[in-house]
Amino acid sequence: MYYSDEVIDQVRSANDIVDVIGQSVSLKRGGSNYIGLCPFHNEKTPSFSVSRSKQMYYCFGCHKGGNVITFVEEYNNMNFTEAMQYLADRAGIRLPEREITAAERRSQTERSELREVNKLAGMYYYYSLRSPAGKAGMEYLTGRGLTESTMKSFALGYAPKAPSDGLYRFLKSKDVSDDLLRRSGLMNVDERRGTMYDKFWNRVIFPILDTSDRIIGFGGRVMGDGKPKYLNSPETKIFDKSRNLYALNIARKTRENYLILCEGYMDVISMHQAGFTNATASLGTSLTPGHCALLARYTKNVILSYDSDQAGVNAALRAIPMLRKAGVTPKILDLKPYKDPDEFIKALGPDAMQERLKNAGNALLFEIAAAKREYDLNDPDEKTRFFERAAGMIAELDTEMERQNYIDAVSREYMVEKRMVQELVNRRLVIGASGLGLQQPRPQSGQTGRGAEQTTRITQDENEYPEEYDPQSGYDPDDPFAYYGIGQGADFYEDEMTGEMYQAPPTASRSNRLGNVKQQGDTISRQLLLNYITQYPSVYSTVKQYVSSEDYGEKDTLTARAAELIYDQMEQNGKVDEAAVLSRFPDAADQTVIAGLFHTLDPASSTAEREKAVRETLLKVYMAAPDASSPDLKTAVERKNREAELRKLKISLA
Repeated sequence: MYYSDEVIDQVRSANDIVDVIGQSVSLKRGGSNYIGLCPFHNEKTPSFSVSRSKQMYYCFGCHKGGNVITFVEEYNNMNFTEAMQYLADRAGIRLPEREITAAERRSQTERSELREVNKLAGMYYYYSLRSPAGKAGMEYLTGRGLTESTMKSFALGYAPKAPSDGLYRFLKSKDVSDDLLRRSGLMNVDERRGTMYDKFWNRVIFPILDTSDRIIGFGGRVMGDGKPKYLNSPETKIFDKSRNLYALNIARKTRENYLILCEGYMDVISMHQAGFTNATASLGTSLTPGHCALLARYTKNVILSYDSDQAGVNAALRAIPMLRKAGVTPKILDLKPYKDPDEFIKALGPDAMQERLKNAGNALLFEIAAAKREYDLNDPDEKTRFFERAAGMIAELDTEMERQNYIDAVSREYMVEKRMVQELVNRRLVIGASGLGLQQPRPQSGQTGRGAEQTTRITQDENEYPEEYDPQSGYDPDDPFAYYGIGQGADFYEDEMTGEMYQAPPTASRSNRLGNVKQQGDTISRQLLLNYITQYPSVYSTVKQYVSSEDYGEKDTLTARAAELIYDQMEQNGKVDEAAVLSRFPDAADQTVIAGLFHTLDPASSTAEREKAVRETLLKVYMAAPDASSPDLKTAVERKNREAELRKLKISLA
């Protein structure tokens, strides 16, 4: 069955690789990755790494690797179509049952065009903020304590007060049609006069990005007392407020085991500036089940950082049951005596915020405390009704241990005898068992948590040992990256600079019979340079001046094909989506080689050391380019001069 790249990426993105693999392999957090015993070969020491930020897996022992689709194929012995169907069903996605129609192709084209229009609009707003016309916006943002670095990280912009059609004229200069502008949500249309003018004006602009770092919409905060205070893009073919979260594209890469859910843009930005880069927020709307399902893809723990006023309390009370239903454990951040995270950080600083996050409150006790405000505990009847309500909340918990722990906590907090709370809880359990639906079903043997599914664990026989690793077998002799001279074992390390797991580059050797030493060295250098571009996108602008996508060897080799994809993504998005690159290699053996590419980096203890390594690798790839041995004298002289220039080049990873 043929699936378009967009459909493949949709299914892949909807299935977090850590969640999928975690159902079959016992994983533990190790740095920014998850580590476990490889399910594809026998080993006693874990060398199987799963990266949430890369959405990839890789075994440093047997060198199998790929994305979530590859894993389902390999682990469940499925073909590609079966794996796609399995993952689509898991995510609730309906796959096309036929080849893409002309209408679907038009829809895909429209989505692509809308993203491009948003990208252009983002550029307009970004540069407007930094122009004389953006003075009011810049004064507002700096007045809120934001640094230029923070503003740049979030691509903040400004929609000038005048002219009212500045963005319209800019987009028309880029040959954007009026029809597309109508569908973009960026314009207001005067149907009577047949004219258009900008939807956003006199507002600080907050670009909204999806988890692939593409601008899908905008939020705008008015300058002054205009209404509405905050204005968001309307829903379009690429923007659904109920299924996207602000700054999740950054927060999902956190090394923490929880996300912080705030109420607004400025709260999130203030948290990030203070170092809490795992903060996100809904987009001008209340939290929805779609938001909760999205959060559940990246974490099982969320701290609610809502305003401390009654509106914030009510919002938290609405959010808690939805998060629980999605399989997420919520906690509550106490911001008192301050209203929101921005005020709190300005007053007490990041260390105090870290302490509050560490001591975030239990959500159920928060719900019980909120319920208490509805009763006059000086009235015996109302006091009884309060404890009956609290007992009902406790009775809904899944396990006896949970219920006992909360019975203890409530009896201590409200100074009532434990046996009395126990009696009320037991009564509610009896009522629930009689069919009134007040008690959630208890998990069966082998299950954990609410509605959890039984999971398979990989076990190892104590007498089994790792298989001998044979570098000669099973790999493409034209592009055998990461297997030269490695032999047996799983040598990998956590990189100090990126926090990711890598293996060191291999050494070319005559003994491996996979091409001569120079050919091996050229391949190693080319693939290492591609991973430098991936891990440090800032070097790309320098690299492409010396090495084009056509300078990575013969056109049909894996390295050359990977280079073309990586260069294209850098030009389009300014960064590389490793899992998307893998998806363009349908063969599992090819994916293993490319996964090795993305998991190989030379160890470096300092930025200067890594920058030197990038320069040296760039020089090697430049010298190995197909036209490096041109007989033309002029070309040879030019290349020699460029080589001398490269040897002195300063590479920056900033």
